[in-house]
Amino acid sequence: MTDEGGQLPRQRRHTLFFLEAVRDFAPVFLDTEVDMSRVLAHRAAAAEREGVRYAVSAYVLRAAGRVLAAHPDANAAIQGGPRRPRVAHYPFVNGKLALDRTLEGRRVVLGTVVPDLQDAELSVVQKHIDRVRDGDPEVLEDFEGIRRLHRLPWAEGRRAFRQAAGSLASRPHLTGTFSVTSLGHRAVDSFHSVGGTTTTFGVGRILDRPVVRDGQIVIAPVLRLSLAFDHRAIDGAEAADVLTEVKEVLESA
Repeated sequence: MTDEGGQLPRQRRHTLFFLEAVRDFAPVFLDTEVDMSRVLAHRAAAAEREGVRYAVSAYVLRAAGRVLAAHPDANAAIQGGPRRPRVAHYPFVNGKLALDRTLEGRRVVLGTVVPDLQDAELSVVQKHIDRVRDGDPEVLEDFEGIRRLHRLPWAEGRRAFRQAAGSLASRPHLTGTFSVTSLGHRAVDSFHSVGGTTTTFGVGRILDRPVVRDGQIVIAPVLRLSLAFDHRAIDGAEAADVLTEVKEVLESA
């Protein structure tokens, strides 16, 4: 039996409000392959030495934070139509990480913003991820705004979300200056996502693939990393620089 007259679960309201708010985004999509040999070696050594299991997304957040600090136009936010666009540049790099969580019995996407990634150490990034990933979304302060939004009537919640998302001053603290989203825990090789920021990195799974090293074909763990960028804010050449430099940071970890 289908529920043709049912209402959308209120736990997903923030997702719909977000999708409405990013309609002006002008997306272009890039992707590359990253040899993750050094990342996985570092990850294994840290697990043995420190008892810490670093998430792949932590490495991507840290790498992108350092790269975007050198690309202020890619770390900016744009607002408004072609007649009167406004651009804000930020002296810090905040990364939004999308998480698959359960809130009030409903599986939803929740985002957490990891601040000051321009100089954050990997351990600090991982501690933030652990706290939000393992904490209870029903009580975590990080998601109080989302819970409050769900309690509001539809029209009032929609208006409140649009007001918050429309502020260039508050946006980097709500949605980050860039985004990372990962489906690499499942059988997803690559995907492209629009995170509402000038750049969004999509992280797929790591698989053994043939690569060329020193003229020889070898098998290495390869990550397919995508980048969606807002063409209103930057052009393809700079977006390609950003993706290439993130790849280089990860491969030299």
